[in-house]
Amino acid sequence: MTHRSPHVWLITGADKGLGYQTAKAALERGDRVAVTVLATDGTHPLAAEYPDRLRSYHLDARDHAGASRVVREVEQAFGRVDVLVNNAGYGVMGLAEETGADKYRPLFEVNVFGLVEMTRAVLPIMRRQRSGHVINLSSVAGFVGSVGFAFYCASKFAVEGYSEVLAKEVKDLGIRVTIIEPGGHRSDFAGPSLVTGRSSIADYEAAGQRIAQYTATRHGKQPSDPAKFGLAMCTLVDLEEPPLRLPLGEDALQNVGDKAAFVQSELKRWDALSRSTKIDE
Repeated sequence: MTHRSPHVWLITGADKGLGYQTAKAALERGDRVAVTVLATDGTHPLAAEYPDRLRSYHLDARDHAGASRVVREVEQAFGRVDVLVNNAGYGVMGLAEETGADKYRPLFEVNVFGLVEMTRAVLPIMRRQRSGHVINLSSVAGFVGSVGFAFYCASKFAVEGYSEVLAKEVKDLGIRVTIIEPGGHRSDFAGPSLVTGRSSIADYEAAGQRIAQYTATRHGKQPSDPAKFGLAMCTLVDLEEPPLRLPLGEDALQNVGDKAAFVQSELKRWDALSRSTKIDE
């Protein structure tokens, strides 16, 4: 459908990368946008260009109480929230046994619980409006496990489970939920936004080196354009019936398709064992 009226967006983690590009695309088409940033003064690079239609707020996604404060200020500024994009997040690279709690617990605070609290803060507005679209950033790694990213995958699998249930709970209230599963985009995910959780277990040394080498050589050569990600988000929010899941990028589409085929093949192969627990009448 065509774009009928300006939306009000709230995008978390919009300092750079996919969040920045989504904000930019929404502003360029005439929408009003609120963003959260890590800059302590709350400034955003696009503020000077769009002083009337952009509001930016400092928020660390671990500050769950801060989410409610930001949402109140956005509603005061723009009167409503039509689209929430939960983009704030980061990655941890490290084999499961080697990654300590000091690395994986903060990851969940940001990637999962920060997303949940921002959603909880916005939902009362959307319920009153009887409209809204919650877009939660997962990853292809939220559908397909990847060696060396056990806890990042686990955090994104959690986002997918939460979002799938939420979609069912709010559907009759006029609120839509979409899970975005990006593949490799040329953002800084494999650079500054990636934390290394490795220690030094000898049995994993070769695997750890392969993972580190793959990540290092892939950075800057990912197949998808972050600017086109922003345009895709604008297309998505205008759909009357948006998808529950949307892989973005040819690599994401391929990996999700391969995983779906694998699951189907395992269901068929182990059908008899799966049915073996049935109570005999």
